[in-house]
Amino acid sequence: MAPTSLHGTPMTEPVRLAKRVVALTQCSRREAEQYIEGGWVRVDGVVVEEPQFMVDSQTVELDPGARLIATEPATLVLHKPVGYDAGSGPNPARALVTPDSRWPDDPSGVRPLKRHLQRLTSPLSLPTEASGLLIFTQDWRVTRKLTEDIDRVEQEFVVEVSGELSPEGLALLNHGLRFNNYAMPPIKVSWQSEQRLRFAFKGLAPTQIEPMCHAVGLAVVSMKCLRVGRIPLARMPPGQWRYLAPTERI
Repeated sequence: MAPTSLHGTPMTEPVRLAKRVVALTQCSRREAEQYIEGGWVRVDGVVVEEPQFMVDSQTVELDPGARLIATEPATLVLHKPVGYDAGSGPNPARALVTPDSRWPDDPSGVRPLKRHLQRLTSPLSLPTEASGLLIFTQDWRVTRKLTEDIDRVEQEFVVEVSGELSPEGLALLNHGLRFNNYAMPPIKVSWQSEQRLRFAFKGLAPTQIEPMCHAVGLAVVSMKCLRVGRIPLARMPPGQWRYLAPTERI
């Protein structure tokens, strides 16, 4: 007996998956592509997200809960461990973003798709020796927010230090240090414990934290990014990631 499609029509010539979905559902080609790109179509029980995927005798099924929603660019939040490079480098943090490393308690409600893990960029730097929140995105709006508009986004770091703070050192960290004849912007620095400082700042690169500490007699032992804008690291374990929910704003 000849192989049949979902509706019993003999299939002999390979066709694009989108064309098969059109035949099965009587929808438009663009609607078929949206179903496929949204992860709603299975070929022999396996989700396929590429409309150009070629099929012949395989069983093609549309999820009963399928919805025609345009696939939006994804933004992800990773808890970067120490030793991983935020951008290009020998040990890229991007390699940690895999389907298996998604935080099981991800509260975003976003349906995971393979395409969400492709063409990701990290617009905001985080030093290799630092840990904490690192953002990856496919969305040009997020990229612009974290590059062109970064001076309006507050970042929060906790910094473990050693050494003895110089007189007026805390006041200098908050407002008064100069490097290469450039005055550092006013920021908020406060003690969290005997060896831990909290930095909250705008218009400052995280790489400037260490020289600032050195200037007032302190050595940086470790740095961790706790927050970027309104996005907190929260309880997510190192090496895991979650989606930025559609309702969240940086």
